[in-house]
Amino acid sequence: MKKPRNPQPNHKPLKEQVRARPGLAAVYFTLRLLVIVALVPQALKGNFENVFLCILTLILFTLPSLIERAIRIEIPDTLEIIILLFIFAAEILGEIRAYYIQYPFWDTMLHTINGFLCAAIGFSLLDILNRNEKLKFSLSPLYLSVVAFCFSMTIGVLWEFFECAMDQFFLLDMQKDTIVHSISSVMLDPAGGNTPTAIHDIVDTIVVTGDGTQHALGLGGYLDIGILDTMKDLLVNFIGAVVFSTIGYFYVKNRGKGKFAPQFIPTVMPEEAHSTQNDT
Repeated sequence: MKKPRNPQPNHKPLKEQVRARPGLAAVYFTLRLLVIVALVPQALKGNFENVFLCILTLILFTLPSLIERAIRIEIPDTLEIIILLFIFAAEILGEIRAYYIQYPFWDTMLHTINGFLCAAIGFSLLDILNRNEKLKFSLSPLYLSVVAFCFSMTIGVLWEFFECAMDQFFLLDMQKDTIVHSISSVMLDPAGGNTPTAIHDIVDTIVVTGDGTQHALGLGGYLDIGILDTMKDLLVNFIGAVVFSTIGYFYVKNRGKGKFAPQFIPTVMPEEAHSTQNDT
């Protein structure tokens, strides 16, 4: 006779699991409508790159529910709504509405949230395995937190690799540039040695192309090519990862007690709930 599995802490009753979630449904409907409203004028203008972004956003909106069905987990409403808002803020507001340019904090905010969410996902992957009676191991709260942190930082680094590749091969400028007024490089050493040579109080940069044409950029300084943006993104990703890893540590330490952490940690869906969901 099979031993029944231990119930997940803070798990919703079966009836609540399978019934409609009106708050989440309202968010889905509103965001999809806003994406369609953004798509129509872009299509009329013939801006097919933005049309593709809108279609991609609609596809990404379906991923949480597809993942729930595919691997039989339940994503908390709070986490799912934040993921949907994150996608909308990054693709529609950030790219199409140019919030990345209009609001300098926009990219920083999204990377911080990304660090938090990825830590939550990494934490959940191990936490679900840790509660599975078929697996004969038990991971400490500290170990779970460290893995969640490392998972989040790995995703952040891979994303920066992707941004750099897109900039190098397609000149998309995903790594937004920064204006700086001082630079220091060993390449400026007049002796050709390894001594950093600095230039201060830079007020403009002149670019000379292969045909001898000079372009004064008029940006008020030197154009840093993405490195400061990358370091800032990784720093705020680090902060978001540390915040959730700390929350996850105390969540496991207190044996699943508390109301905040469970809003961001997916749980395994009971077999009967999964069967009922597939039948509906």
